[in-house]
Amino acid sequence: MILVVDDDKNIRLTLKLILERNEYEVALAEEPKAAIQVIRDNPAVELVLMDMNYNTYRTASNDGEEGLTLLKQIKVFRPDVPCILMTAWGTIDLAVRGMRAGAFDFITKPWDNGVLLERIETARSLSPSLSPVRKERNKSQGIPSHAGEGLGVKLPSLSDIYSTVSRVAPTNAPVLITGESGTGKELIAEAIHRQSSRANGPFVKVNLGGISTSLFESEMFGHKKGSFTDATSDRVGRFELAKGGTIFLDEIGELSLASQVKLLRVLQDQTYEVLGDSHTRRTDVRVVCATNADLRQMVEEHTFREDLFYRINLINLHLPPLRERREDIPLLVDYFIQKARATNKIQPVSVSEDAIAYLQTLPFPGNIRELKNLVERAVLMRSGLSSLPPTPSPVGEGNFYLSAQDFQNSFETGSHHSTPLAHGRGDGGEAVAGASLSTLERNAIAACIAKHSGNLSLVAKELGISRGALYRKIEKHGL
Repeated sequence: MILVVDDDKNIRLTLKLILERNEYEVALAEEPKAAIQVIRDNPAVELVLMDMNYNTYRTASNDGEEGLTLLKQIKVFRPDVPCILMTAWGTIDLAVRGMRAGAFDFITKPWDNGVLLERIETARSLSPSLSPVRKERNKSQGIPSHAGEGLGVKLPSLSDIYSTVSRVAPTNAPVLITGESGTGKELIAEAIHRQSSRANGPFVKVNLGGISTSLFESEMFGHKKGSFTDATSDRVGRFELAKGGTIFLDEIGELSLASQVKLLRVLQDQTYEVLGDSHTRRTDVRVVCATNADLRQMVEEHTFREDLFYRINLINLHLPPLRERREDIPLLVDYFIQKARATNKIQPVSVSEDAIAYLQTLPFPGNIRELKNLVERAVLMRSGLSSLPPTPSPVGEGNFYLSAQDFQNSFETGSHHSTPLAHGRGDGGEAVAGASLSTLERNAIAACIAKHSGNLSLVAKELGISRGALYRKIEKHGL
């Protein structure tokens, strides 16, 4: 049952008609006191659709306090019931306050029926208050529980991530994937798309860090020929390309404030306009975002809009850095070796125990991406030594094996001057046991900058991180 709370009779009746036509059971309440009574008396309520201002308690400022109070009361009586707020576009700040207080989502008036129904279904699908019958139906229509298999290798440390992907993939809920560069955020985004009802649609990747403010609208929404000086032909925007599928907005923390406003509008209203065309178009995309930045801190520093943060952060998936999940390294090494063999038609390869132990001491500031490059380089260097006859592996089947020395040679060839965390040695041979990760990271970045004479593009490429992430690390370490 959905409870609709609004002091406007026409809105209540309109919502009732829309919801009942879509086979929802509906209860109505005119003001907060009546709503609380329904919540307390009827355990069948599994979602609340509520306004923020009511004539009964309206103050001169019309500040929505009565709505916030009602929201908090609902969360006391039924913390498991999701609440969707209804507010005008001009009072988005009020909706943000509601999200802080525990609201699931918000929509703006006047609403689009399709968007409204989509948000309701998403809230109900992800809600712990969902009825057992409906949960079983969703499960039967969902995806396999082995969500991680789509990533190429199933890592034990990410079992919770795989479980969440399994739950959210069938919905249209926006997902924010966070974590350092190289942790596999794009792979998770692709897994969400592949296991969703949009799997047959396009998966469009957009690196927002590479789009300037002046070109944002043209890139994302498209333009008509002649709409500006360099518009010599029509251009299809990314949202149009992603129609019916998923749009992956990478590096969203790099987006300027001006561009954030434009993105928020299309995510909220599901509409946009092509530059040079006054016709409003409707978008039909699933939005998945990723960032290696701390968006909550950016919100506090007023460099990222709080309303946009809540719009994209309905579901958050955080990928820990590789140094915090070293148990994954053996599986990843085996996976990358098999990929390298298949790509380069190389004879079987085994890895010694001391090689795995060595790899588990490295800081890997570039995370999985850096490990991948290191393994592939070691395989190619070892297999390319024509003077080395094939030898049986002492650690298993294979025509040759990789030792710790092979990986160390690969590490040095890649000019990564970061030092192993515990058992390794520095360039001068000195032991570095006890060195902090921060110090190791600083030394690695400083050495790489020196190697490339300050060319930060090459530095970022070699370290396997974005330029934006590199700038932040340079500032962090005072380089």
